[in-house]
Amino acid sequence: MHYKIRHRTSYRYDVPANLCHNEARLRPLDLPGQRCLSWKLTIGPEPEFHRSRRDSFGNHIDYFSIQRPHPELVITAESEVEVLSHGQLALGAGGAWDKVKETLLNAKDPASLDARAFTLSSPLIPVLPALADFARQDFTPGRCIQEAVAAFNSRIYREFKFDPDFTTVATPVEEVLENRRGVCQDFAQLMIASLRSLGLPAKYVSGYLETLPPPGKPKMVGADASHAWVSVFVPGQGWTDFDPTNDVRPGERHITVATGRDYRDVSPLRGVTVGGANHHLKVSVDVTPV
Repeated sequence: MHYKIRHRTSYRYDVPANLCHNEARLRPLDLPGQRCLSWKLTIGPEPEFHRSRRDSFGNHIDYFSIQRPHPELVITAESEVEVLSHGQLALGAGGAWDKVKETLLNAKDPASLDARAFTLSSPLIPVLPALADFARQDFTPGRCIQEAVAAFNSRIYREFKFDPDFTTVATPVEEVLENRRGVCQDFAQLMIASLRSLGLPAKYVSGYLETLPPPGKPKMVGADASHAWVSVFVPGQGWTDFDPTNDVRPGERHITVATGRDYRDVSPLRGVTVGGANHHLKVSVDVTPV
Protein backbone atom coordinates (compact mmCIF):
# COMPACT_ATOMS: atom_id res chain seq x y z
CA MET A 1 0.00 0.00 0.00
CA HIS A 2 1.07 3.55 -0.77
CA TYR A 3 -0.09 6.32 1.56
CA LYS A 4 0.04 10.09 1.81
CA ILE A 5 0.09 11.23 5.44
CA ARG A 6 -0.55 14.71 6.79
CA HIS A 7 -0.18 15.34 10.53
CA ARG A 8 -0.98 18.91 11.63
CA THR A 9 -0.61 20.16 15.22
CA SER A 10 -1.43 23.70 16.33
CA TYR A 11 -0.99 25.46 19.65
CA ARG A 12 -2.84 28.78 19.98
CA TYR A 13 -1.83 30.83 23.01
CA ASP A 14 -3.97 33.24 25.05
CA VAL A 15 -1.06 35.70 24.91
CA PRO A 16 2.02 35.38 22.69
CA ALA A 17 4.61 32.85 23.83
CA ASN A 18 8.12 34.28 24.07
CA LEU A 19 10.23 31.17 23.50
CA CYS A 20 9.86 27.46 22.76
CA HIS A 21 12.13 24.47 22.37
CA ASN A 22 10.58 21.35 20.82
CA GLU A 23 11.34 17.84 19.60
CA ALA A 24 9.24 16.21 16.89
CA ARG A 25 9.18 12.49 16.09
CA LEU A 26 6.97 12.55 13.02
CA ARG A 27 9.03 11.10 10.18
CA PRO A 28 8.08 7.47 9.34
CA LEU A 29 10.87 4.92 9.60
CA ASP A 30 12.49 2.93 6.82
CA LEU A 31 12.03 -0.72 7.75
CA PRO A 32 12.22 -4.09 5.96
CA GLY A 33 8.47 -3.84 5.26
CA GLN A 34 8.17 -0.06 4.93
CA ARG A 35 9.77 2.77 2.93
CA CYS A 36 9.42 6.50 3.48
CA LEU A 37 9.36 7.89 -0.08
CA SER A 38 9.15 11.60 0.77
CA TRP A 39 9.10 13.79 3.85
CA LYS A 40 8.49 17.47 4.60
CA LEU A 41 8.19 19.31 7.93
CA THR A 42 6.75 22.84 7.96
CA ILE A 43 6.95 24.93 11.13
CA GLY A 44 5.22 28.28 11.60
CA PRO A 45 6.60 30.68 12.55
CA GLU A 46 9.91 29.66 11.02
CA PRO A 47 12.30 28.60 13.78
CA GLU A 48 15.62 30.30 14.46
CA PHE A 49 17.23 26.89 14.91
CA HIS A 50 16.31 23.52 13.36
CA ARG A 51 18.39 20.34 13.46
CA SER A 52 17.65 16.70 12.64
CA ARG A 53 19.21 13.63 14.22
CA ARG A 54 18.53 10.01 15.23
CA ASP A 55 17.96 8.85 18.79
CA SER A 56 19.36 5.67 20.34
CA PHE A 57 16.36 3.66 19.06
CA GLY A 58 16.88 4.81 15.46
CA ASN A 59 13.94 7.24 15.42
CA HIS A 60 14.11 10.49 13.47
CA ILE A 61 14.07 13.62 15.68
CA ASP A 62 13.61 17.20 14.52
CA TYR A 63 14.70 19.67 17.18
CA PHE A 64 13.67 23.30 16.68
CA SER A 65 13.64 26.53 18.65
CA ILE A 66 11.57 29.70 18.20
CA GLN A 67 13.09 32.62 20.08
CA ARG A 68 10.64 35.47 19.46
CA PRO A 69 7.03 36.19 20.49
CA HIS A 70 4.47 34.09 18.59
CA PRO A 71 0.70 33.82 19.15
CA GLU A 72 0.49 30.37 17.56
CA LEU A 73 2.72 27.41 16.76
CA VAL A 74 1.79 25.16 13.84
CA ILE A 75 3.72 22.00 12.92
CA THR A 76 2.73 20.17 9.74
CA ALA A 77 4.38 16.88 8.78
CA GLU A 78 3.73 15.50 5.30
CA SER A 79 5.06 12.19 4.04
CA GLU A 80 4.54 9.47 1.47
CA VAL A 81 5.04 5.93 2.68
CA GLU A 82 4.95 2.56 0.99
CA VAL A 83 4.04 -0.35 3.26
CA LEU A 84 5.14 -3.56 1.60
CA SER A 85 3.30 -6.83 1.83
CA HIS A 86 5.26 -9.12 4.15
CA GLY A 87 4.34 -12.35 5.85
CA GLN A 88 3.84 -12.69 9.59
CA LEU A 89 5.43 -15.48 11.56
CA ALA A 90 3.09 -18.44 11.93
CA LEU A 91 1.47 -18.74 15.34
CA GLY A 92 3.27 -22.05 15.79
CA ALA A 93 6.72 -20.52 15.13
CA GLY A 94 9.30 -19.48 17.69
CA GLY A 95 9.09 -22.33 20.18
CA ALA A 96 7.80 -22.44 23.75
CA TRP A 97 7.74 -19.03 25.43
CA ASP A 98 9.55 -20.24 28.59
CA LYS A 99 12.32 -21.75 26.43
CA VAL A 100 12.51 -18.48 24.48
CA LYS A 101 13.04 -16.66 27.78
CA GLU A 102 15.92 -19.01 28.72
CA THR A 103 17.46 -18.73 25.25
CA LEU A 104 17.41 -14.96 25.40
CA LEU A 105 19.26 -14.92 28.74
CA ASN A 106 22.15 -16.89 27.24
CA ALA A 107 22.20 -15.54 23.67
CA LYS A 108 25.26 -13.54 22.59
CA ASP A 109 24.16 -12.34 19.14
CA PRO A 110 23.77 -8.53 18.76
CA ALA A 111 20.01 -8.65 18.11
CA SER A 112 19.32 -10.62 21.30
CA LEU A 113 21.66 -8.45 23.36
CA ASP A 114 19.83 -5.34 22.16
CA ALA A 115 16.45 -6.94 22.80
CA ARG A 116 17.30 -7.74 26.45
CA ALA A 117 17.07 -4.01 27.22
CA PHE A 118 13.35 -4.29 26.46
CA THR A 119 12.81 -6.75 29.31
CA LEU A 120 13.54 -4.01 31.87
CA SER A 121 11.21 -1.48 33.44
CA SER A 122 11.05 2.02 31.95
CA PRO A 123 9.63 5.36 33.20
CA LEU A 124 6.03 4.52 32.22
CA ILE A 125 6.18 0.72 32.22
CA PRO A 126 6.93 -1.12 35.48
CA VAL A 127 7.89 -4.77 35.91
CA LEU A 128 5.59 -6.17 38.61
CA PRO A 129 4.51 -9.64 39.80
CA ALA A 130 0.83 -8.67 39.47
CA LEU A 131 1.33 -7.93 35.77
CA ALA A 132 3.06 -11.27 35.21
CA ASP A 133 0.14 -12.97 36.97
CA PHE A 134 -2.29 -11.19 34.66
CA ALA A 135 -0.52 -12.64 31.60
CA ARG A 136 -0.07 -16.21 32.88
CA GLN A 137 -3.59 -17.25 31.90
CA ASP A 138 -2.34 -17.26 28.29
CA PHE A 139 1.32 -18.09 28.98
CA THR A 140 0.96 -21.65 30.21
CA PRO A 141 4.15 -23.76 30.45
CA GLY A 142 5.38 -24.95 27.08
CA ARG A 143 2.96 -22.91 24.99
CA CYS A 144 4.32 -21.49 21.73
CA ILE A 145 5.31 -17.86 22.20
CA GLN A 146 3.54 -16.57 19.08
CA GLU A 147 0.35 -18.41 20.02
CA ALA A 148 0.52 -17.17 23.63
CA VAL A 149 1.11 -13.54 22.63
CA ALA A 150 -1.74 -13.69 20.09
CA ALA A 151 -4.10 -15.09 22.75
CA PHE A 152 -3.04 -12.39 25.22
CA ASN A 153 -3.52 -9.74 22.52
CA SER A 154 -7.08 -11.01 21.97
CA ARG A 155 -7.88 -11.12 25.71
CA ILE A 156 -6.94 -7.47 26.21
CA TYR A 157 -9.20 -6.60 23.29
CA ARG A 158 -12.11 -8.57 24.76
CA GLU A 159 -11.77 -7.58 28.41
CA PHE A 160 -10.90 -3.87 28.13
CA LYS A 161 -13.14 -1.01 27.03
CA PHE A 162 -11.88 1.77 24.76
CA ASP A 163 -12.56 4.95 26.75
CA PRO A 164 -10.77 8.15 25.61
CA ASP A 165 -12.02 10.09 28.65
CA PHE A 166 -10.67 7.77 31.35
CA THR A 167 -6.87 8.08 31.09
CA THR A 168 -4.10 10.59 30.39
CA VAL A 169 -0.52 10.03 29.25
CA ALA A 170 0.43 9.76 32.94
CA THR A 171 -2.13 7.11 34.00
CA PRO A 172 -0.25 4.14 35.57
CA VAL A 173 -0.66 0.73 33.94
CA GLU A 174 -1.82 -0.68 37.31
CA GLU A 175 -4.81 1.68 37.17
CA VAL A 176 -5.59 0.61 33.60
CA LEU A 177 -5.50 -3.03 34.69
CA GLU A 178 -7.75 -2.39 37.68
CA ASN A 179 -10.39 -0.44 35.74
CA ARG A 180 -10.16 -2.35 32.44
CA ARG A 181 -10.44 0.74 30.25
CA GLY A 182 -8.24 3.19 28.36
CA VAL A 183 -6.96 3.95 24.85
CA CYS A 184 -4.43 2.41 22.47
CA GLN A 185 -1.48 3.84 24.40
CA ASP A 186 -2.76 2.27 27.63
CA PHE A 187 -3.45 -1.14 26.10
CA ALA A 188 -0.02 -1.21 24.44
CA GLN A 189 1.79 -0.24 27.64
CA LEU A 190 -0.21 -2.74 29.72
CA MET A 191 0.61 -5.54 27.29
CA ILE A 192 4.30 -4.58 27.23
CA ALA A 193 4.46 -4.35 31.03
CA SER A 194 2.92 -7.81 31.38
CA LEU A 195 5.29 -9.37 28.83
CA ARG A 196 8.34 -7.78 30.43
CA SER A 197 7.16 -8.95 33.84
CA LEU A 198 7.32 -12.50 32.42
CA GLY A 199 10.88 -11.81 31.22
CA LEU A 200 10.01 -11.38 27.54
CA PRO A 201 11.31 -8.42 25.46
CA ALA A 202 8.61 -6.08 24.17
CA LYS A 203 8.72 -2.54 22.82
CA TYR A 204 6.28 0.29 22.19
CA VAL A 205 5.47 1.16 18.57
CA SER A 206 3.97 4.49 17.55
CA GLY A 207 2.53 5.26 14.14
CA TYR A 208 -0.65 5.57 12.13
CA LEU A 209 -3.51 3.27 11.23
CA GLU A 210 -5.53 3.77 8.08
CA THR A 211 -9.15 4.05 9.26
CA LEU A 212 -12.10 3.14 7.07
CA PRO A 213 -15.41 5.09 7.08
CA PRO A 214 -18.76 3.36 7.57
CA PRO A 215 -20.16 1.78 4.38
CA GLY A 216 -21.55 4.45 2.07
CA LYS A 217 -20.02 7.32 4.06
CA PRO A 218 -17.13 9.55 2.96
CA LYS A 219 -13.96 9.62 5.00
CA MET A 220 -13.81 12.70 7.25
CA VAL A 221 -10.82 14.98 6.75
CA GLY A 222 -8.55 15.04 9.79
CA ALA A 223 -10.36 12.16 11.48
CA ASP A 224 -7.39 9.79 11.63
CA ALA A 225 -5.09 9.76 14.65
CA SER A 226 -1.79 8.49 15.96
CA HIS A 227 -1.88 4.87 17.04
CA ALA A 228 0.16 2.57 19.30
CA TRP A 229 0.85 -1.14 19.32
CA VAL A 230 3.38 -3.71 20.57
CA SER A 231 6.38 -5.54 19.15
CA VAL A 232 7.68 -8.78 20.68
CA PHE A 233 11.16 -10.26 20.12
CA VAL A 234 11.89 -13.93 19.44
CA PRO A 235 15.59 -14.97 19.18
CA GLY A 236 16.39 -16.07 15.65
CA GLN A 237 13.09 -14.70 14.33
CA GLY A 238 13.22 -10.99 15.14
CA TRP A 239 10.41 -8.63 16.12
CA THR A 240 6.72 -9.35 15.51
CA ASP A 241 3.95 -6.78 15.95
CA PHE A 242 0.59 -7.13 17.72
CA ASP A 243 -2.22 -4.58 18.08
CA PRO A 244 -4.29 -5.21 21.26
CA THR A 245 -6.64 -2.27 20.58
CA ASN A 246 -7.96 -3.94 17.42
CA ASP A 247 -7.00 -7.59 18.04
CA VAL A 248 -4.97 -7.78 14.82
CA ARG A 249 -1.43 -8.49 13.75
CA PRO A 250 -0.33 -5.23 12.06
CA GLY A 251 0.10 -5.33 8.31
CA GLU A 252 -0.29 -2.97 5.38
CA ARG A 253 -2.65 -0.55 7.19
CA HIS A 254 -0.18 0.14 10.04
CA ILE A 255 2.53 2.75 9.40
CA THR A 256 5.43 2.83 11.88
CA VAL A 257 6.87 6.19 12.92
CA ALA A 258 8.91 5.42 16.05
CA THR A 259 9.73 2.66 18.55
CA GLY A 260 11.00 2.79 22.11
CA ARG A 261 10.61 1.59 25.69
CA ASP A 262 7.32 3.44 26.27
CA TYR A 263 5.35 6.49 25.14
CA ARG A 264 7.97 8.94 26.43
CA ASP A 265 10.48 7.64 23.88
CA VAL A 266 8.15 8.11 20.90
CA SER A 267 5.83 11.06 21.69
CA PRO A 268 5.16 12.94 18.41
CA LEU A 269 5.84 16.35 19.98
CA ARG A 270 7.27 17.48 23.27
CA GLY A 271 9.02 20.58 24.50
CA VAL A 272 9.13 23.63 26.73
CA THR A 273 7.33 26.95 26.18
CA VAL A 274 8.01 30.22 28.01
CA GLY A 275 4.99 32.55 28.25
CA GLY A 276 1.76 32.09 26.36
CA ALA A 277 -0.40 31.52 29.47
CA ASN A 278 -2.97 28.86 28.52
CA HIS A 279 -2.89 27.20 25.12
CA HIS A 280 -5.46 25.51 22.90
CA LEU A 281 -4.28 22.34 21.17
CA LYS A 282 -5.69 20.98 17.92
CA VAL A 283 -4.42 17.88 16.12
CA SER A 284 -5.59 16.49 12.78
CA VAL A 285 -4.23 13.47 10.92
CA ASP A 286 -5.04 12.24 7.42
CA VAL A 287 -3.86 8.86 6.13
CA THR A 288 -4.88 8.64 2.48
CA PRO A 289 -4.25 5.66 0.18
CA VAL A 290 -2.75 6.63 -3.15
